[in-house]
Amino acid sequence: MIEYVIAHNPDDRIIQKACDLLKAGEFVVLPTDTSWTIVADPFQRKTVENLYRLKGEEKSHHFSLLCEDFTKASELAFISDSAYRLIKRHIPGHYTFIFAASKKMVKALKASKTDHQVGLRFVPDPLVSALLHQYGSSLICTNIGENLLGRDLEEGDIYSYELEEALRGKVSLILDPGELNFVGPSTIYDLREGIGECLREGAGIKII
Repeated sequence: MIEYVIAHNPDDRIIQKACDLLKAGEFVVLPTDTSWTIVADPFQRKTVENLYRLKGEEKSHHFSLLCEDFTKASELAFISDSAYRLIKRHIPGHYTFIFAASKKMVKALKASKTDHQVGLRFVPDPLVSALLHQYGSSLICTNIGENLLGRDLEEGDIYSYELEEALRGKVSLILDPGELNFVGPSTIYDLREGIGECLREGAGIKII
């Protein structure tokens, strides 16, 4: 269940294994810049429903999407020229950007169908980038919280063997790059109007 990888140069065979599982509708766990995260294919309805069930979240709750680049992001959201100019120098970075959801995402995610918005992340993490590049599509993601881990997150570092024990039978693969350095919550910007509003200050520096 755990595969150990070198973050800046992960084994292609292990990344392909993760991609095959994702394409089969399974869950994969790996660290991003902010926390340990569960990722899945956002365009498999049953998989997304299972993710909501696993997290115990209502389907009106938004999960973020990890994007490799703006080309992939443009399939998921309407990104105005002004928004692009505003953020292009800050990605990849420790941000979540909220945009108006594309028809493709409104069709795929019930949360987006309700309020027509979607949160996108371009994270500065080589392991995430390698997975996204080889998968060829964006991935839905959600942080692993106390309800899944079974202990207070303030108690100390989370190790992959703990995740394996807590999530046995619920996720198919954990990618462990070894030493971790989480930066804390991402900074959230609402860019639906193109101007930009900071909804939460976090690890990303203010850009407006």
